[in-house]
Order: sequence, then structure tokens, then C-alpha cells
Amino acid sequence: MLEHLPAWLGRAMSGWRAGIESIAVLRPELTPAAALSLGSPAFGDMGRLPVRFTADGEGVSPPLTWGDPPEGTHMLALLVEDADAPALQPLVHAIVWNLPPRAGDLGEGAIVADGALGPEGGAVGRNSYLAGGWLPPDPPRGHGAHHYVFQLFALGAVVDVAGEVPGRGALLEAMAGHVLAAGVLTGIYSREEDAPVGPIGAVSLA
Repeated sequence: MLEHLPAWLGRAMSGWRAGIESIAVLRPELTPAAALSLGSPAFGDMGRLPVRFTADGEGVSPPLTWGDPPEGTHMLALLVEDADAPALQPLVHAIVWNLPPRAGDLGEGAIVADGALGPEGGAVGRNSYLAGGWLPPDPPRGHGAHHYVFQLFALGAVVDVAGEVPGRGALLEAMAGHVLAAGVLTGIYSREEDAPVGPIGAVSLA
């Protein structure tokens, strides 16, 4: 949808961003005590997100892998946010919750509405367009690089998330006070300009 906005309008909005400080993993009530490994075979941390995972390509969700969470973990939850969305808070691109508390992965294209995430469970929540599944990155032309932050939370309780297809607010409220560890992976995408790679905008859990 945003691909139809003219580049001059994107440039005019370039200073209007939610901000990296507004992503979930940096909220005080969700501060993790430990780091959890999170990666993708399709792109590196702070690397350019391949086109096939965006609105300019097939628009499928990227594959993800993660390591063992700490002892005492009862479930995992994934939240993907665009920290550079021209809005007051990050744009939600995916929510997956009730993942089994062990090392695992999500295959390419796995995050879909009512999709089966595996025999051990997991449920897909609602993105910012009020739909279940993966919302493909679709940054305005001329707006600059957008940081898509994949955040995997290890929770010390099986939390109840309000609603059959929960959104960001319900998920954050349910997770508050239960985060044992978190992993962060950031992919960068932009239109009509190069997306930078490197430590700029990286999220530190240290």
C-alpha cells in the first residue's frame, strides 16, 4: 500500500518515526535478565532484509532459528516491530505466542493466519493491519532505512493473552513481569536507496 506514496512525501516524513527506544524489548517491564540467541539463515543481524520477505516480493515471513532458553522457561513469544514506522509506536509485523520452551525454528512462510506452526503448538497473533499473520515490510519511498526488529521472549509462565487473535497491547500486558530472556535480530529495508549495514541502530541487551 505505501509503495504508492510519492518519494517527496516520504522524504518530508523522514523525521517522523516511532524510534528504536519504543520497541517492546526496551520497555522496563519487559527487560530481560539474559540474552537468547536468535538468527535467520536468510539474513544477518543488521543486514538487508531480502526482497522476497517484503511487499516488493513474495511477502512471506523469513525463516528464524533460536537456541535453548534458560531454565524455568514455560513458553516463548515472538514480536516483530518496525522501529522506523511514521507513527507514535512501532508498526507490528508479526506476533507468535505459546511457542514451546526449547530451541527451535520457524520455516519460511510459516507465519500466516490460522497457520499450523508445528505439532507442539504456537499461535499467530494480529499485526498492525488487524490481520493475523505476517505483514510484509512496506516502507514509504524516500523515508530512509527501516529497522525491522524480531524479538523473541522467553517467559517464566504460561501467560493468558486476551483475545483469540491478540494484538500488541494484549501481548505486552500478558508478558509484563514474566520475561526471563530475550533475543533480538534486526533486518533493514528501504526503497529507492541503499539500506545501511553495520551497528547503526543495533539493539543491545547488555
